[in-house]
Amino acid sequence: MHDHSPAPASWRIALPHSAAAVPVARALVRNALAELDHTADGDTAELLTAELVANAVEHTSVGRTPIELVVELRPTGCQVEVHDPDPSPPDLTRPDVEPPDPWREGGRGLLLIRALSSSCGHRSTGAGKAVWFRLPAVPAQRRPR
Repeated sequence: MHDHSPAPASWRIALPHSAAAVPVARALVRNALAELDHTADGDTAELLTAELVANAVEHTSVGRTPIELVVELRPTGCQVEVHDPDPSPPDLTRPDVEPPDPWREGGRGLLLIRALSSSCGHRSTGAGKAVWFRLPAVPAQRRPR
């Protein structure tokens, strides 16, 4: 009686506190999905990861604590978390006092994440916070050939 569902595979990487973090994070997500031939939407995963990382870099001061990217792939989907040293919650789950202007840089990212992920949120960590989103795995028969 073996359960053949694979254990979640996870990657964790510290990112530079600069704009260079974004392409590094995108590449990690892309490679992780490709390595496992995962069916979550890679373009969406990359886009949302880029937004989370850019947000973390922009809104946290350079300190001793690095920004960390954690990618976890499960049979049901993927979860991406970005850890940063700033404990204040992101605007991700706050009921919008006023909708952010979609043309303003920085206002779009969190709206995109809310719109495109199956779920998203944040939690406190010992060193700050983690902001995360999940994307579902897409069954093979629904994928374009």
